[in-house]
Amino acid sequence: MNWHGQWAPVVLMVVINFALATVNALIKKILNDGISNLVIVTYRQTISGLFLAPIAFFWERNSRPKLTAEILCQLFFSALIGITLSQYTFLIGLEYTSATFACAFTNLVPVSTFLLALPFGLEKVNMKSFSGRAKVLGTLICIGGALLLTLYQGNLLTKPHVAGTDKITMNQSTKPKKWAIGSIVLILAFTLWSSWFLMQARIGKRYPCQYSSTAMLSIFGAIQSAILCLIIDRKLSSWVLKGKLDITTVIYSGMVGSGLCYVGMSWCVKQRGPVFTSAFTPLVQIFVAMFDFSLLHEPIYLGSVLGSVLVVSGMYILLLGKSKEIDEAKTKQAQVALQGQEDEELCNGVSHVIPITSNSTTNP
Repeated sequence: MNWHGQWAPVVLMVVINFALATVNALIKKILNDGISNLVIVTYRQTISGLFLAPIAFFWERNSRPKLTAEILCQLFFSALIGITLSQYTFLIGLEYTSATFACAFTNLVPVSTFLLALPFGLEKVNMKSFSGRAKVLGTLICIGGALLLTLYQGNLLTKPHVAGTDKITMNQSTKPKKWAIGSIVLILAFTLWSSWFLMQARIGKRYPCQYSSTAMLSIFGAIQSAILCLIIDRKLSSWVLKGKLDITTVIYSGMVGSGLCYVGMSWCVKQRGPVFTSAFTPLVQIFVAMFDFSLLHEPIYLGSVLGSVLVVSGMYILLLGKSKEIDEAKTKQAQVALQGQEDEELCNGVSHVIPITSNSTTNP
């Protein structure tokens, strides 16, 4: 029980981020082959919904609360923000950059979550305390790292692989990477992703069924993505998956990336909160960098490394401040409880003295 409470969320988030890194690397591969990003999102969410629907029906049929119109509306907008728009913008940024570069922006999720939580009163900053200063400093360092990732590319740090070099050179010459536009789109994508964490934390309290909520999110996301795809690109040929890798990637990303990973993240948000869940996002970049260089033969630049170091450092300074804030709150609660106990003991002592004094005066 102790292991389940303390280490199960940690192990689960490591596995989830490894799976997401695999999904991102595979999707980058098929994006280079010219598949529409909205078609990927539509197929991915459709497979996720079909995969999770029977599991949700049998697993949560006795514990599922009543589905009200308000909860259904919240799930619809959660799918629009956290699935349709965030995945669409992320795939655009991934298409314009590289998988390692795109996943570097995942480290901004805790910071953007913190900034979005401030106006809603979910986070507070006290500049007189160490925790408040650490949160502000970490946020500024993360923003500086994001700007460095966006504005500075730097020298090439890795030598291109021999195998597949001609194909990569041809793709880069016919479709140059628009790093600045891709960076802006990625910032938007992970701002939407951070909003999803806050929305999911609220939905999880009213509808605590991870499989059912994720299945409905996937179905809503598939419908929204299909409509958006038909509006932007009406070519029916873009819906055809041509190779085995395309089909395997879509199935895997749907069942694992949009299905089981979303279920696991929803459970971790419910158990430990959105800040804890988003704290593991640097693992995605580490795993993707391994896949990116060894399998996709993507180059690694100095700006990406320096910007990633700043973003990761700022993120952990922010999380350090958050941890200190929790410790300070626990210490304050303990002091208040101790003071209340002392006051209660003092009151009990006075109540025992008063009757003795009154009796001594009335009966000399």
